[in-house]
Amino acid sequence: MNYSQRIKESVLCKILPPENRGVVDVSREMGIPRETIYNWKRKAEAGILFKDDFGSPLSLGQLERYNLLQEYKVLAQEDIGEWLREKGLHSDHLKLWEQEIKNILSDKTNKIKIENQQLKREKKELERELRRKEKALAEVAALLTLKKKADAIFGVREEE
Repeated sequence: MNYSQRIKESVLCKILPPENRGVVDVSREMGIPRETIYNWKRKAEAGILFKDDFGSPLSLGQLERYNLLQEYKVLAQEDIGEWLREKGLHSDHLKLWEQEIKNILSDKTNKIKIENQQLKREKKELERELRRKEKALAEVAALLTLKKKADAIFGVREEE
């Protein structure tokens, strides 16, 4: 059965953040098979557009979504409804996008922390290795100096 874009969007709004309702519950409520909903969810998460969703809020890229969120944030309370209708959006879309952006930033922050920890460990290991090599070099320099002094005191032996 073919479902309209509005139904697909409505279902996706219910199962994706911020609502995060269970697919089974939404399936029972809407009368749509669970596998169909799971397919829509996979497509939405992968960024694959539905056949008839040109101009749909789900088809917008991350930059467009971010720009729309910025526009929304500066609107006066009484202008929000008109702006949403003009853009063909629902307030749930904005909540979802805001959560997605927060998740992306959180993931990047976590990746940066992990990378920093790894770089600190590598730096510590390199510094340890450098100290070891400096000690070895100092020891070789001391032995060379002692050899030169011994040769000066005892005279250089000529090999026969």
